[in-house]
Amino acid sequence: MSNTVTRMRLAVVATAASAVVLAGCSSSEPADKTSAASCEPAEGQVTLQYWNTVPGMDKVVDLWNKKNPDIKVETKNISNDQYGTLGNALKAGKAPDLAQVGYDELPNLRTQSAFVDASACEAATAAKSKFVPWTWAQTSFGGTGVFALPQDTGPMALYVRSDIFKQHGIAIPTTWDEYAAAAQKLHKADPDLTITFFDPNNAEWFNGLLWQNSAEMYSYSGDKWHVTVESDQSRQVADYWQKMISDKLVRTDLANGSTQMYAAYQKDQIASYVGAAWGYSMFRDNLPKQAGKWTIVSMPKWGSNGASGDWGGSTVAFMKGSKHLYESVKFNTWLNTDPEALALENELGGLYPAADAGLQLPALSKGVPYYDNQKIFDVFADSSKNIDTSFTWGPTQKTVNLALQDAMAKAAAGDGTLDDALAAAQVAALKSMKDQAIPVTAGK
Repeated sequence: MSNTVTRMRLAVVATAASAVVLAGCSSSEPADKTSAASCEPAEGQVTLQYWNTVPGMDKVVDLWNKKNPDIKVETKNISNDQYGTLGNALKAGKAPDLAQVGYDELPNLRTQSAFVDASACEAATAAKSKFVPWTWAQTSFGGTGVFALPQDTGPMALYVRSDIFKQHGIAIPTTWDEYAAAAQKLHKADPDLTITFFDPNNAEWFNGLLWQNSAEMYSYSGDKWHVTVESDQSRQVADYWQKMISDKLVRTDLANGSTQMYAAYQKDQIASYVGAAWGYSMFRDNLPKQAGKWTIVSMPKWGSNGASGDWGGSTVAFMKGSKHLYESVKFNTWLNTDPEALALENELGGLYPAADAGLQLPALSKGVPYYDNQKIFDVFADSSKNIDTSFTWGPTQKTVNLALQDAMAKAAAGDGTLDDALAAAQVAALKSMKDQAIPVTAGK
């Protein structure tokens, strides 16, 4: 499996397991039964287990081990079945000390008491100032503890085959209305050409589109969850893409990161890609002959709303049962804030760091040869600044995502609409929470 496909799984581990994205839970959110653990350093050498899905992470860990002989870290790649492997380990009482967990999976695992609160460690609470604020809000659940440290994010942008747009005399769109108009012009000029594709089996990507339009899916107040998956903002996004699908202006037969997707781009059948920061290496590594033909610009806007969305990204969580919290905090902090570690993670794994220090990496300030030496990470930095920090994930997001995907696939096949998919997700959210005796109601 290529590094690109593995990295894709990190952010879109998607279909079966809901991974990706950020949520600032309010301080009034219900706490789990986890209490802050002791933070006493161990006597003598210790060995930590760290499970993740990032390509090249073994080399990053090797760097740590060379510098820290008394805290040895063993890493295990679980990209083939990230949450299945982690869930089985938790049930068996054999979870690792640290594990990679997607932002939108954190609330779900927290309800299962999967984490230990590291706030007893001064280094853990002090790390707050080292990360982009909205990522910290998610890992600390609004300040109720420190259950994970942010690792990477997926601010979204529009990847454009600028040569195709130029060939047809079409300006690169800056709004979603302009994007739809461009889609019509491109398809009219060449019936084999579409502006992009809609992957009906990728709820995380669709959630990123909802996020951009300030579509609040969940909130917590009055001692209960409020589910608003079917908000007006959500329906605006759904109706937009439904029309694109109905008018056959986007393809629906391609899966993100699949061989078929790359083949379509290779044949110049698709003119753009709505993606995240971690996707920059996808085209570079899989479509080398298109070097210099791609440009990355800000996401098209909804009218004058300059907000962006996030797709993907992960944390490194402190897992229940760890006997070496002090050492886990020390390694976790180094892993996600040390410039040398962050540089390796970006180079080998394509991670777009959540730490402020990572955003200052020399590699992120240079032009990227494949993209005609454009400073593409400036675009992602701007996107990151425009992400709605109040967007919140629900405690049963995996179940909701699966229901959303199932209904989106039916809509793409002509059975129902994307509005119906939102309705199915709303029902799934309410039922799954009630089944777990989580206080919940529809609407704000």
